[in-house]
Amino acid sequence: MRNKMKNSSWILCVAASTVLSLTALLTAPKSMAEGPPTVNVKIDNFSFTPPTLTVKVGTQITWINADDSPHTVVSDTQEFKSKPLDTDEKFTFTPSKPGTYSYFCSIHPKMTGKVVVE
Repeated sequence: MRNKMKNSSWILCVAASTVLSLTALLTAPKSMAEGPPTVNVKIDNFSFTPPTLTVKVGTQITWINADDSPHTVVSDTQEFKSKPLDTDEKFTFTPSKPGTYSYFCSIHPKMTGKVVVE
């Protein structure tokens, strides 16, 4: 009889813990559960892919250099500017206001891209 009570108590504790955990997950604020939206731009073969990107204000944009050469990400208005990125290095910018942000690689100025923020 004593073993059955221990098992019943253990099962009840596990069930209660599960319910509490699920409740916490379901009632967590959306921002905690999901985080800010994120988008990646690949730098490869001396180009930005995608060349034009449309995002919402607050979206985290990360450029990742997949090229063998170093590259930079510099907005035409100096709104953002990365250091030279070696292979696999990243640069992140999160726009806080709507607008169009044209950018280029200062090492290879023919490399250009655009972010449209709504």
